[in-house]
Amino acid sequence: MTGTKGTVVAVNGNMVSVRFDGAVSMNEVGYVKVADKRLKSEVIRIRGEVSQLQVFEITKGITIGDKVEFTGDMLAVELGPGLLGQVYDGLQNPLPQLAKAAGYFLERGVYLDPLPEDRVWEFTPTVKVGAKVERADTLGTVPEGAFTHRIMVPFNLYGSYKVAKIKPAGKCKLRDVIAELKDEKGKTIPVTLSFRWPVKRAVDCYEERMKPQEPMVTRVRLIDTFFPVARGGTYCIPGPFGAGKTVLQQITSRFADVDIVIVAACGERAGEVVETLKEFPELKDERTGRSLMERTIIICNTSSMPVAAREASVYTAVTLAGYYRQMGLNVLLLADSTSRWAQAMREMSGRLEEIPGEEAFPAYLESTIASFYERAGIVRLRDGTVGSVTIGGTVSPAGGNFEEPVTQATLKVVGAFHGLSRERSDARKFPAIHPLDSWSKYKGIINSEKVGYAHGFMRRGTEVEQMMKVVGEEGTSIEDYVIYLKGDLIDSVYFQQNSFDEVDAAVKPDRQKYTFDKLLAILASKFSFPDKNEARMWFNKLRQKFLDYNGSEWQGKRFKELEKEIEEAVKNQSNGLDKAAEKYLAPEKTKA
Repeated sequence: MTGTKGTVVAVNGNMVSVRFDGAVSMNEVGYVKVADKRLKSEVIRIRGEVSQLQVFEITKGITIGDKVEFTGDMLAVELGPGLLGQVYDGLQNPLPQLAKAAGYFLERGVYLDPLPEDRVWEFTPTVKVGAKVERADTLGTVPEGAFTHRIMVPFNLYGSYKVAKIKPAGKCKLRDVIAELKDEKGKTIPVTLSFRWPVKRAVDCYEERMKPQEPMVTRVRLIDTFFPVARGGTYCIPGPFGAGKTVLQQITSRFADVDIVIVAACGERAGEVVETLKEFPELKDERTGRSLMERTIIICNTSSMPVAAREASVYTAVTLAGYYRQMGLNVLLLADSTSRWAQAMREMSGRLEEIPGEEAFPAYLESTIASFYERAGIVRLRDGTVGSVTIGGTVSPAGGNFEEPVTQATLKVVGAFHGLSRERSDARKFPAIHPLDSWSKYKGIINSEKVGYAHGFMRRGTEVEQMMKVVGEEGTSIEDYVIYLKGDLIDSVYFQQNSFDEVDAAVKPDRQKYTFDKLLAILASKFSFPDKNEARMWFNKLRQKFLDYNGSEWQGKRFKELEKEIEEAVKNQSNGLDKAAEKYLAPEKTKA
């Protein structure tokens, strides 16, 4: 505590105005005393001797004259072993322990230690006495699940330090001193297994920030092939309510090629969060053979919780992600939904009586969203290892309107756009990512020219479909109708994916490439049919064979049988290849 005291002079929703005596800084934590409770809050504006604080709890009962204590510390999280597998609220309170301490109807003003203090860790030192270290350098390691957790020099220790003492290999607890460091002035600084770091400040202890280039494989065909996400990149999933944003994020978290998954439910509906909490512990992780929850952290802040905590939950999640990146791990952060975080910002901006921007959102909406996504990235650490944070955020625009401010502000900073369509979700086409509205700036797992050729059939097929709605099927030429059927084929057998099928739910890159080449050969083939009815029947039979093919075990007996049937059907109907596609198919023929 700094000793700075204050008195409440006004209350407006979850914002209180406090007259203080002493020194107060922006983003400093203060506690409002109400009866026997101390409610955590954060300074968001200072004007003279009066500061405005956003309270992270329900403000019922706060009155003018209530006392406020300022801590002198920024809003921070505790970083150390024991984070994985935890379920936190936006202030890093472990919710299962909070439920035990306060009951299922959580009381306000109850704050618990985020990390298990009684847990025993097996510490192994990696430096010797006399070694020179800097912030984020590894002093030792402890095993945490399937990972080796690095015990690092706290990030807030700037400059060079000398290791004066290091604990030998053995058991220790969270608060035990494992090392003593001496600065250039000879001051001794004890180091434990954990330390604190302010959430509003990006973790920047790396040597070099690199350009995201390598694809982050999600095993969702439509994403990996057509709208890829780079490891260390950013992407957004806007879409109307019920279009499948949360389900798509859960599929990504299960199968994405990353080490750690952090789910930030910032203002999501409680029912969806409960579903996540129930599912994750029961899901088996392919990489470790254990529960998926063991490499997952969930930051849970539902729409029924105070709005100020939504902002805290977003920054808490991205700070934890940056911490694990410093260990050379690949982290995926899923924020659901940033729209509700933006709504919380709008509410606070209104209470601060700031000049509103478009649709009453604050004028700094774009810069705030940009600063969040900018904390993603792939970095090279001082020891040469590489770590990454990939951020994927969902946006819930009212009525599915992608022109609204939050979606537009997000599109300006992300590298990939996976726009969900109400029309596709109503037609039960999942994932409901619109294949014409969506885009990506990143490199995928398949040659971009081949992808562009295949995507052209979807675009031209949609144009023919729109034309048929006007002139009817009888007013369409057989050539255009075949293009429409080809576009429908790629939509049905490649864009859509059956999440309830054990095989088709997650498709590895080698199978995606193999299947795509088979499909490309069909799209490039020239077909002639006596009439549209014959063409429709032939493509329907081919589509069903391809769907069965997708659900067959990779390179299994049934897989090979269906592949042969598909090839024979195409061979018997084909009149040659499109000249423009020969260059894409020729290398594959040579390889075969």
